[in-house]
Amino acid sequence: MDLNADLGESFGRWTLGDDAALMPHITSANVAAGFHGGDPHVLRRTVALAVEHGVGIGAHAGLPDLVGFGRRRMAISPEELYDLVLYQAGAVGAFAEAAGAELRHVKPHGAMYSMAVDDDELAAAVCAAVADLGVALLMPPQLADAAAGAGIRFIPEGYVDLDYDADGKLILERVKQPRDPAETARRALEFARAGEVESICIHGDGPNAAELAAGVRAALEDAGVEVAPL
Repeated sequence: MDLNADLGESFGRWTLGDDAALMPHITSANVAAGFHGGDPHVLRRTVALAVEHGVGIGAHAGLPDLVGFGRRRMAISPEELYDLVLYQAGAVGAFAEAAGAELRHVKPHGAMYSMAVDDDELAAAVCAAVADLGVALLMPPQLADAAAGAGIRFIPEGYVDLDYDADGKLILERVKQPRDPAETARRALEFARAGEVESICIHGDGPNAAELAAGVRAALEDAGVEVAPL
């Protein structure tokens, strides 16, 4: 089981989350590229931290909405979405290459993530960009068919620090709330036993994200689940 987290979302003098505390507990990092969060300096620093800890590097592509942290929907075309994903992944990939690593996956952020789940044309645009990049796509199981159609490697993921609605879709929070470590660990074990996902996500902007990630990893390993990068 892979354990991923959204990181590198600080910007300028504004700091969000504690990437240094979270990185030792995860196996894949979704690094913000500057559209919903992050900036070139933060991007470089986050990639270097991932390399230091042997953590796989992915691009966390978001809508161009710093003020709304990429969690507000925008009216964009499939072509625009393709360009947004390719542009941001290219930035993360360049910093990864400069650090002696490589880009392994793409994971849309926030509203972009939800829009791709809800719209087949947008899902196809994300998958087309990922196919041209030659990396894997990290998304919920609902994107499996679109990924198969694009011929890309697909990594289904589940969340332990967000809730799902009756249709199995994520309920996004504008501001992350603290979560119970025991409950998140229990949910992670449920995912592992069900065998429906290959990666579990912890949000880096959560108030106790490092504590949650440490607890989830310990619970998985104690249950005999190997925790490894994509």
